[in-house]
Amino acid sequence: MNYYDHMRPTYRLLFSLLTACWVQVHAQTPLQPEEPAKSSAMDSALFYQLLLGELKAQEQEPAVAFSLLLDAARKTGDEALFRRSVQIALRAHAGDSALQAAKAWQNALPASREATGFVLQILLNLNRLAQTQEPLKRLLALTPQAERADTIWAIPSLYERASDKQLAVTVVQKALTPLLDDPKLGATAWATLGRLWMAAGNPVAALSAAEKGQRFAAHPEHPAWLALSLMRADVTHAENLVKNHLANKPSTEFRMAYAQTLWLAHRQAEALKELQNVNQQQPDYAPATLLQGALNLEMGHLDSAQANLLRYLELMKDQTSAQTGTPAPRGLSQAYLSLAQIALLRKDLPQAQDWLQRVDHPDDVLTAQVRRAGLMAQQGQLEAALTLIHSLPERSATEARLKLSAEVQILRDQKQLTRARSVLETALADNPEDIDILYELAMLAEKMDDLAEMERLLRQLMAAKPEDPQAYNALGYSLADRGQRLPEARQLIEKALQLKPNDPFIMDSLAWVAFRMGQNDEALRLLRSAFRQRPDAEIAAHLGEVLWLSGQADEARSVWREGLELNPENETLKATLQRLHVPL
Repeated sequence: MNYYDHMRPTYRLLFSLLTACWVQVHAQTPLQPEEPAKSSAMDSALFYQLLLGELKAQEQEPAVAFSLLLDAARKTGDEALFRRSVQIALRAHAGDSALQAAKAWQNALPASREATGFVLQILLNLNRLAQTQEPLKRLLALTPQAERADTIWAIPSLYERASDKQLAVTVVQKALTPLLDDPKLGATAWATLGRLWMAAGNPVAALSAAEKGQRFAAHPEHPAWLALSLMRADVTHAENLVKNHLANKPSTEFRMAYAQTLWLAHRQAEALKELQNVNQQQPDYAPATLLQGALNLEMGHLDSAQANLLRYLELMKDQTSAQTGTPAPRGLSQAYLSLAQIALLRKDLPQAQDWLQRVDHPDDVLTAQVRRAGLMAQQGQLEAALTLIHSLPERSATEARLKLSAEVQILRDQKQLTRARSVLETALADNPEDIDILYELAMLAEKMDDLAEMERLLRQLMAAKPEDPQAYNALGYSLADRGQRLPEARQLIEKALQLKPNDPFIMDSLAWVAFRMGQNDEALRLLRSAFRQRPDAEIAAHLGEVLWLSGQADEARSVWREGLELNPENETLKATLQRLHVPL
C-alpha cells in the first residue's frame, strides 16, 4: 500500500509545506566553506512535532494540536507558531487556552504588538474587563506615534460589548491617564473617554470630556465628532462645541454630518444652509449636491430639488464613465428615485416611469418596482400592479414588509379598503407579534370609521410597546378630530409628546386638540412651531384652518398654497378647503 498515494489532500499540502520549511532551514549554499554550519532549531523531532500537531488539528483534536504547537512555539520563539496556537484555541472556543498562548507569545516576544493585541482582545471576549488595563497601556506604547491617535479613537469599539460599561470607562481612563495632558494626543484621549461615558449612559461626563478635549490648542476633530453625537442625543450645550469646531475650517465630512444632524432634528432650513456652504466651497462635491436635492424635495422646493439632482447626475457622469466594470454608486439610484417622485408630484407619470426604469442598484430596485406598481394602479391597472408586487423577489424580512406595505397602500389609494383590511389581517395572523402591521390595521379601521376596532388595536399596541409614541398620538388625534373625549385625547397626545419631545406631527396633534377645546392662541403657537420645523401639507391644513377661523384669511390662504405645493393630493388639505368653501 502506497501511503502517499492515499494521503488526503490537506495532509499532502501540509506535508509539502513542512518539507519546504525543512529544506529552507537546512539547505546551505557553500559560499564560505571555511565557516562551520550553524545548527537549526528545527531538528527532526521538532519537525515531527509540528507535523503531528497540524494533523491533530485537521483530525478535530484541537486540545492535542494546541499543546504540541504551543510547546513548539515556546521552544523556537517563532511568532507564526504562537499565532497558530492562539487560532487553534479560539476555533475550539477554548478562551483560557487562547489566553495562555497569547500571554506566552507576549512573554517570549515583548515587542510584538500583535501578541499584546491578542491578549487584550481575548480578555475582552472573556469579559475580564479589570484585567485589560495593562494590555491596553502596553498596546498603546507599542503603537507607532503616527498611528497612536487612531488607535486611541478605536478603543470604544473594542469595549462595545462590555457588560459593565462603567467599569470599562474606569479601566480605559486609568490606561489613558498618562496621555490626557499630552499636547498631541490629549484631545483624542478625552474624546475617547467621552464616547465611553456616553455608552455608559452619562452624557454629562461625556460633554465634559468633549469640552476638555476641545481646549487643546491644536486638536483633531475627535472632540467635535463626540459633540456631534451628543447633539444627536439632544444633550444641552453640545451644539456649542460643534459650532466652535465649525469656525475652525472643519473637514467636508464633518460639515456633511452636521447638516444631516440638523435634518434629523427637523431643522431643514439650517441644514440646507449648511449644504449650500459646502457647495460654495466645493462646487463639484457630489454628495452635498445629492443631499441638498433630497432636502429641497422634502421641503417641497421642487424646482430647486430637480436642479440639485440633475446637477448631481452631471457631476457623477465623469466619475462613472471612468469606472468600467464596477457597479454604479447607490447615489445614482437615489437620485433617480427622487426625480421620479418630483415627476409624480407634477403628475407627469411617463417621466416618473422613465426615471424609475433607470434604477439599477440592488438595494433600490425593489423600491423602484414598488413605485412603478403604484403608477400602474393610478393609471387604472390595479390587478397588474398587484401582480407585479407579488412577483417581486424577497431577499429579507424588510423587503417582504415593503411589499406588504406597498400592496396595502395601493389598495387604500384605490379605495379598496375591505380588500386592504383582509390583506393586513392575514399578515397579522401570520405575524401576531408584528406591531407595525398592528398599527397599519388600526389606521385602516379608522379610515373605515370602525372606531371601536381602531381603539382596541391601538390599546393593544400601547400594552405591547408602552414607550412607542405613535399609538398614543394616533388615538388622541382621532378622538380630537371627532371632538370626542377631548380631555382624554389631550392626555394621550401629551404622553406621546413626552416620549418624543418636539416632534412636529405630535405637536400638530396637540394643537388640534387645543383648537377643538377652543384654545386658538395655543393652537396657533403650536402649529406655527410645527410647520417651521416640518413644512407638511397635513400641518398646513390645520394651521390654515385655525388662521381662517381666527380672521387671518390672507395668512391662511398663503399657508394652504404652500401646503398644496408640498403635496397637492393630501386628503386632509383638500377636504379642509372643500369644507370651508375656500377657492385658491
